[in-house]
Amino acid sequence: MQNIAFDCDDAYTVGSFWSAVFGLPLMDDDKPGDPVAVIRREGGNLYFERVPEAKTVKNRVHLCLQAGKNRDAECERMLALGATIVDDRRHLKEDGGWCVFADPEGNEFCVLGRAATS
Repeated sequence: MQNIAFDCDDAYTVGSFWSAVFGLPLMDDDKPGDPVAVIRREGGNLYFERVPEAKTVKNRVHLCLQAGKNRDAECERMLALGATIVDDRRHLKEDGGWCVFADPEGNEFCVLGRAATS
């Protein structure tokens, strides 16, 4: 795989959000107002490209992130980075459930994992 592509209105802003999520930098030459921003990742880049159309429906593809030991703390981190909760399903499954978020332009993604254990 070369890229996972995100259509967006503001490539730099959406790319910056995902840069913070993954703790990986945007490319050195990515600047505000650029039509494209890229996060290089082993196994495939995250590629953000400005498109003229607005998002109108649910994503057909989305990322599912594994939270690790403390899913709730990871969910709080996503909120602090600017995500919004679309659907909170953390209470539904024995495996810890999941929470559906939207990035700053409404692209959905999930945080999976177990709740914190004592």
